[in-house]
Amino acid sequence: MKSAATLMHRNRHYKWAVVGMLWFVCFFNYADRQAIFSVFPKLKSEFGFSVVQLGLIGSAFMWVYAAGAPFAGFLADRLPRKQLILGGCLLWSGVTVMTGWCGRLWQFVTVRALEGLGETFYFPATMSLVSDYHDGRTRSRAFSVHQSSVYVGTIAGGWAGAWFAEAHGWRTGFYFFGCAGVVLALVLCRFLREPARGAVERIDQVVLPPLGVSEVGGVIFRKPTVLLLMAAFLGANFVATIFLAWTPTFLVEKFAFKLTAAGLSGSVYIHLASALSVPVGGVLADRLACRFAGGRMLVQAFGLLVGASFVGLVGLTSSVTTLLASMTFFGLCKGLYDANIFASLFDVVEPRARATAVGIMNTVGWGGGALGPLAVGFATQYGRHEKPIDNMSEAIAFGAIIYVISAGLLLLAAFGFAGRDVVRVATPA
Repeated sequence: MKSAATLMHRNRHYKWAVVGMLWFVCFFNYADRQAIFSVFPKLKSEFGFSVVQLGLIGSAFMWVYAAGAPFAGFLADRLPRKQLILGGCLLWSGVTVMTGWCGRLWQFVTVRALEGLGETFYFPATMSLVSDYHDGRTRSRAFSVHQSSVYVGTIAGGWAGAWFAEAHGWRTGFYFFGCAGVVLALVLCRFLREPARGAVERIDQVVLPPLGVSEVGGVIFRKPTVLLLMAAFLGANFVATIFLAWTPTFLVEKFAFKLTAAGLSGSVYIHLASALSVPVGGVLADRLACRFAGGRMLVQAFGLLVGASFVGLVGLTSSVTTLLASMTFFGLCKGLYDANIFASLFDVVEPRARATAVGIMNTVGWGGGALGPLAVGFATQYGRHEKPIDNMSEAIAFGAIIYVISAGLLLLAAFGFAGRDVVRVATPA
């Protein structure tokens, strides 16, 4: 029989192995959703789609993703999260393959909606599962390591989607990413394990029964901090989805980038910078959270406040050098916010309601954020300037105002309500 010390040592290693396994699932989650945006110029030329129609394709994913998130979170608080994570990966990977079969607007909108349905289960189940391996002392670091896969997947999807489109036709990239995701899900069925809910934060290791619907609602909606975090997430996501959807097109039409270069540059400067800063945000937040209940929220607010100026510069500059520098600094600031999106939420939500809270937060953030690509599409086509690209530039720069408002909400949460709303739990020594 293995000693308790040996089991604890192995568990310390396995909890990081879990983060590593889910890193690869999240990589394909974001590569699959990003690949479509890098081929927008191809779809525009081949099928004659307008910018509003392209905005609709971009938003269809987000609307279904957002609409299904509370249901996904509710299930993830009650069903084995491993099955939801890997089952969702199989579904969205299959739909990614189907994207390569599309040829009409309604088909693109439909597959993007189905992909949103498959991916909506991922974050509620994953964040809840990881939080049961990592307590408050390492949670931001674990989430930030996992978050880095968002950026790497976005870069890979943006660059590879464009590269496949130019070298082998735009459909090939969807076949590649979809098939790879199916293989990964089947492999991880063997290695990913389901932990007990909340066990890492309880000394007595008692497994408590699931909360009822009204109890979950009380846990989430009666805390002002939760509501402010969700509102800030909506604003931050509104800006993020604009960059995800329109940066490649923006670079092609305003700065005359080639498609592959736009697909790479539109993601690598922002998201590689975020991948570098997100661990810093995680370490800093874990330390501040030990001293101040709203410590994680302060790190997020700082990232948004500083990042706002660079969002404005991206939209308004006519210099490629300034553009790329601004995208890089915007990415660094974005990583500080992103590292603590769910770690801040979990500071004020108890374990049995966390997946539902993530689901509702995704509904608010992605439901509102989904308006971003569509809003830029309308602003580009019907704006006050004669040239559509000037309208797009102005619409992108407007994101700076949204960032400042979101930072204000986080500061209010950190200083006004976090001290009373934080969950008091027993943490093992």
